[in-house]
Amino acid sequence: MANERLRSALVSRGVTEEDLAEHAGVDARTVGRWITSGREPYRKHRQATAAFLGYEEDYLWPDAKPEEQRIDAADAEIVHVYPHRSSVPPDLWLSFAERATSELGILVHAGVHLAENPRWHRLLRSKADTGVRIRIMLGDPDSPEVARRGEEEEIGEGVAYKVREVMKLYRPLYDVPGIEFRSHRSTLHNSLYRSDDELLVNTQIYGISAPLTPVLHLRRVAGALLVLSYQESFDKVWARAEPLKRSAQ
Repeated sequence: MANERLRSALVSRGVTEEDLAEHAGVDARTVGRWITSGREPYRKHRQATAAFLGYEEDYLWPDAKPEEQRIDAADAEIVHVYPHRSSVPPDLWLSFAERATSELGILVHAGVHLAENPRWHRLLRSKADTGVRIRIMLGDPDSPEVARRGEEEEIGEGVAYKVREVMKLYRPLYDVPGIEFRSHRSTLHNSLYRSDDELLVNTQIYGISAPLTPVLHLRRVAGALLVLSYQESFDKVWARAEPLKRSAQ
């Protein structure tokens, strides 16, 4: 099976197979086999490649470590598990975001609990002023996905209503440089709150509203893939999401 992660890493970094081969000390045809057939390099070559491309070794070759080590690494990324969102300490949402130095991301249907907090708005402005990239994705209130979530929570148009209200609350931030808003039509399995390599994951459970479902507090650990998987999911939704229409704003 081809190693699409390695292929994508080369493309994103503008590196050719020949460039990588020279750096890793192997033949270019060997690099080609790493990509096309998924052949796993020796450890020293994996390490050299990961360092050269600026990726985690375990991201490029997730099966290189024994299963037991991968499980231990995933466990290490779990900071805390809250039984439901309302049990998360209120100040954690703000302190979590305050720690961001490069990236803040929100993927929700509505996320009312943050949008209605004036301190959250001030924090987003201050972070954007320092150069932090802020990406906020809200559900498309006219989408079948949002309608379905309303049916699942047995509140009908309630979810779509909340999304529209949140869009109004965020209006003062739409023109702030560094803050981007998009609407998405994805089937939302989890709400994601991203601060650099730290995550709050609000799980979705059929028939139960988000404030009553568990929240995972995760922090990236070198060699683990749990946080990376959520970050990769976030980026995939962002790539398909649409900038908010002025009519929605």
